[in-house]
Amino acid sequence: MLSDSNILKHIARQPKRTAGFKQLVRELGLHGDERRELNDRLQKLAAGGALIATDSDRYSLPQAAADKNLVVGRLTMHRDGFGFVIPDASSLPAALKSRLVGDIFIAPHLIGNAMHGDRVLVDISNVRPDGRAEGRIVRPVVRANPTVVGIFHYGSRHNYVAPMDSKITQEIVIPAGMEYPEQRGEETEIPGSARDDKELGRGRKRAKPQSVDRVLGDEVVRRTEWDDLEGVVVDVEITDWPSSTQNPRGRVIEILGREDDFGVDVETTIRKFHLPHHFPAAVLEEAQETSAVISTRELHRRRDFRALPIVTIDGETARDFDDAVLVRTVPNGNFELQVHIADVVQYVTAGSALDQEARLRGTSVYFPDRAVPMLPLELSTDICSLRPQVDRLVMSCIMEIDHRGEIVGYDLCEGVIRSAERMTYTAVNAVIEGDAAIRERYAPLVAGFDLMRDLALILNRKRERRGSIDFDLPEPLIEFDEFGLMKSIARSERNIAHRLIEEFMLSANECVAEYLESKRVASLYRVHEKPDAKRVYDFEVIAATFGYSLGVGPLPIHRVQMKADRRAAYGTGKRARDIEVPKEVHITPRMYQQLTEKIAGKPEERILSYLMLRSLKQARYSEENLGHFALAATSYTHFTSPIRRYPDLIVHRILKEVLRENSGAAGPRPAGQPRAAVPTGANAGDDKPSPWSKRRERAGVPAPHELGGPIGMEELHDIAQESSQSERRADEAERELMEWKKVKFMQDRVGEDFDGLITSVTKFGFFVELTNLFVEGLVPLNTLTDDRYTYHENTREIIGQRSRKTYRLGQKIRVLVDRIDPVEKKIQFAVFEQQPARVAGKRRKRS
Repeated sequence: MLSDSNILKHIARQPKRTAGFKQLVRELGLHGDERRELNDRLQKLAAGGALIATDSDRYSLPQAAADKNLVVGRLTMHRDGFGFVIPDASSLPAALKSRLVGDIFIAPHLIGNAMHGDRVLVDISNVRPDGRAEGRIVRPVVRANPTVVGIFHYGSRHNYVAPMDSKITQEIVIPAGMEYPEQRGEETEIPGSARDDKELGRGRKRAKPQSVDRVLGDEVVRRTEWDDLEGVVVDVEITDWPSSTQNPRGRVIEILGREDDFGVDVETTIRKFHLPHHFPAAVLEEAQETSAVISTRELHRRRDFRALPIVTIDGETARDFDDAVLVRTVPNGNFELQVHIADVVQYVTAGSALDQEARLRGTSVYFPDRAVPMLPLELSTDICSLRPQVDRLVMSCIMEIDHRGEIVGYDLCEGVIRSAERMTYTAVNAVIEGDAAIRERYAPLVAGFDLMRDLALILNRKRERRGSIDFDLPEPLIEFDEFGLMKSIARSERNIAHRLIEEFMLSANECVAEYLESKRVASLYRVHEKPDAKRVYDFEVIAATFGYSLGVGPLPIHRVQMKADRRAAYGTGKRARDIEVPKEVHITPRMYQQLTEKIAGKPEERILSYLMLRSLKQARYSEENLGHFALAATSYTHFTSPIRRYPDLIVHRILKEVLRENSGAAGPRPAGQPRAAVPTGANAGDDKPSPWSKRRERAGVPAPHELGGPIGMEELHDIAQESSQSERRADEAERELMEWKKVKFMQDRVGEDFDGLITSVTKFGFFVELTNLFVEGLVPLNTLTDDRYTYHENTREIIGQRSRKTYRLGQKIRVLVDRIDPVEKKIQFAVFEQQPARVAGKRRKRS
């Protein structure tokens, strides 16, 4: 059976731990579709760092490539033409790990045909005594930018597109006849006389139809006819990669509009981050053929919750409702919490076009005024959405919770609900806060909302007892006027309604994770590993300047000297420099929690909370249960958002199979009479092997870690990696667009002064965040002209040599919006010296 492990083992047995594609086909005895599968697996292994593509069809283990000083990493370009490669840790040989410090410098003439973001194979030519390395790019391994978004320009010699990403340093040449997108149907050819030097392509007009399923939100009305493309934002497909003597060449595949047109910033961001945004015809066809009619047989097979006052609670602008809740009491005085999640798996079957597209997208991406959904609108806003007064299929988690917040039992089943009301966070908060008019309007549901509040507070206190971290950092909320233009940046409010939904979803996610683990079923987990000692050390140094500490005690430091440094110092009489490496430290989430409580309400709360958050690792998906540090949870997964997250859909698929394999796990029974509660904890499962263990054993496939399940560990590993990458890509896109909109918002405020807070201090200046605007900008060191200032790394302060004037983290300051860099889309501030008489916020002329 072909698997990643078999491929790697076979290559490892080769004399030079290297093998070619044809060699592997021959030696593994592959035929037909197996050849295509091998090619796909080799490319995935190379993309993940398990193999290195040393040639177009040859692959080596990282250790073999390391013998030749070959390293794989990601190329980051600088606007001046040189680049740095961030090496993959797995591809570094032991000899280089001890010598290499930082990234690998690539001179402009050694970039070859690689572009910013590519994963590349680098030949390290020199490692200096200080650990800095230089090299040349042998070849790109994985291209990051098959398309590039930029501004179209007509030229005297040729037309070209200037990339909007300043790190893509070369202009893209657009050959004659490639200036307009090809139509999907007929093409309208231009007369030959129109192809003059300055009129190249201006007569050719081809339109590309747009899918209504591209985004959720107000669609952008876009022109389809363009007589003049000068200064227009376009998306270009690279047809010829660059070389040392030639710019890349490409063809325009989409015309987005002018940079300042409404919605073009969103469209540009979608393409810059290569977010899939057009559903293929097969996917739309499947979605349109999906029926919302629930058969009588399906209804009888499920638990019926339709008579209960179950509600959805979401934001005002939400259009996909994937969770519904109910809280009531049971005869023994405990709470019963019902969490019902849309049964997306019922309609998105494994291997279908819908499923493959959902896996490709990984997640829905949310922008301030629209979203790119994971599933077509027919499913995400209709059939799978838990709309009010409509029968909908769900996966249900029914929990019994005592008055200390402990889950004493739970029941997982397939169900059917009919949401009683589509509630918003604002309305639920008003009910709980005692708004008479709102309470009267929702009178039949008021008692349930009061119970929800009580249970949410109990669950929150339980999480506090176990040490769960809750950073209550304010998030920016962009407000638009009736014309869709940005009018302000406000602080988003988290009220009790937000918190109760968070607590209920956390509880359901933990129950599902524990249940699947107890059944010894391979699944996906949401993991968050403990922070690195180095990051804890860095935070402690900064926190100490404010008089705080996480309480980890004296940090054990291991001092080491690099061999290269010792060789360089030999015979000079100088001592080789010591490098301080923090050893493993005892750190718990409770330490973070206690510090957040100490700084609550203090002036330094925001800056320290932000730094604490940065000291933690990023949460990710994994087929291994490594626990969740921030939540202080031993077992956690994502189950509650299958409409918008692919891992949740996978967990649903696994859970549904497990419930059906375990007879009696779900079935028709009166609502309000759950079956015997399933005990929680490590002993929740039985000692019998899962049915998948037997099934895999009969098929001759060993169950990794003695885990069986509908989906193998190898496949789960791939899904976890892909989903984590999709999530980070979405986060980066959302963050960049938010920064872009902030810059556009501040363009008309150049010359105005604002209060701010210093959030970071570096050797080239300090960053300031404007109070209540969440807009950040840099005050460059060279703009501080009243003294000669220097950066002190040990205290992270900028201090004037004569005046001793100091700029430090957390310091309040008033700054002037000095200028805006339209290329980098960054804001530059200048320190504003307060005058005796002035009007706050008034525009001041610059000399």
